[in-house]
Amino acid sequence: MVKKKSWVEKLNDSKDLPKVVPISGKMIGKWGTKSGDTLAIPSPLEVDSIMRKVPPGKLITINIIRKIIAKKHGATIGCPITTGIFAKISAYAAEERREKGEKNITLYWRTLKEGGVLNEKFPGGLENQRKLLEREGFKIIRKGKKYKVDNYEKYLFVNF
Repeated sequence: MVKKKSWVEKLNDSKDLPKVVPISGKMIGKWGTKSGDTLAIPSPLEVDSIMRKVPPGKLITINIIRKIIAKKHGATIGCPITTGIFAKISAYAAEERREKGEKNITLYWRTLKEGGVLNEKFPGGLENQRKLLEREGFKIIRKGKKYKVDNYEKYLFVNF
């Protein structure tokens, strides 16, 4: 039987990433792309590194992380799928480390979905992210079925 990888092991498994690939076939037209555009696929540690740089009182979105990755690699866009997956891996790896008593963990709850929306896929779901953000002084509001940080735009960290 194969032992399942821990979240920290998944975070440290680069899978030959990052890399930049041409956008072709069915990807043309997705995410506003055209023929000749390129897609930067980050490594899990690259996404984690960006998330770690968000200081107290600030927030970041997955789309901002994608823009940072695209710019870093000279690509048209950063991959929305892998960036989201790797943010989740980073969050679970942080919780794994916290449970082992480590203090220097990624403060993943400062990473939001587009529009300031909380991420239900993070450890503990929406309730945990809400609690952690409120502990830092952010006000969480409900918009339909989603929860978001009130006035999140004024807290965005874009100084990379």
